[in-house]
Amino acid sequence: MVTVVAISGSLRAHSYTRLALRRALDAAADAGAETDLLDLRSFDLPPLNPDVDDQGDSAAFTRRVREADAVLLGTPMYHGSYSGVLKNALDHCGFDEFEGKTVGLLGVAGGAFPITALEHLRSVCRALDAWVLPHQAAIPHASSAFDDDSLVDDRLDARVATLGRRVVEYANIEPDPATFESDQNVGG
Repeated sequence: MVTVVAISGSLRAHSYTRLALRRALDAAADAGAETDLLDLRSFDLPPLNPDVDDQGDSAAFTRRVREADAVLLGTPMYHGSYSGVLKNALDHCGFDEFEGKTVGLLGVAGGAFPITALEHLRSVCRALDAWVLPHQAAIPHASSAFDDDSLVDDRLDARVATLGRRVVEYANIEPDPATFESDQNVGG
């Protein structure tokens, strides 16, 4: 069975990002996956200090990401990019968690489309040698996009659900063969 974890980059109690990720996870479950929402409010992930192993809950967090077949990353857009709390969580991860793994992206914005946040996340995932789905979900004007914790626009709901199904469909995609420069993407 395919396992999908979703990481919510929002710490808000009533998070539209978390609501949207739950919708994507429901669709992933309907497609036959076992799902898990990794709510960063539940993990003690101090700012990454690369000189210290296993800070706070980092070992438990990275284990759950590493053991998943696919990952959904959801973020609110802050200052044109993804959230700092998600950046820190990703900093605790590395190639062991993401290399060759299928990743789906979801961005939420209070205003216009969170495209730059999704572009920035895509770049980070590609640097980790993840396989990022071409399909992504962007939710603009989030406060009016939800009613009673559900998306009100059927097309937007379908887009988020498609994201959940696609991470299951492509969870076991075969990675491309290594290239001559593949050994150059090594962290500092």
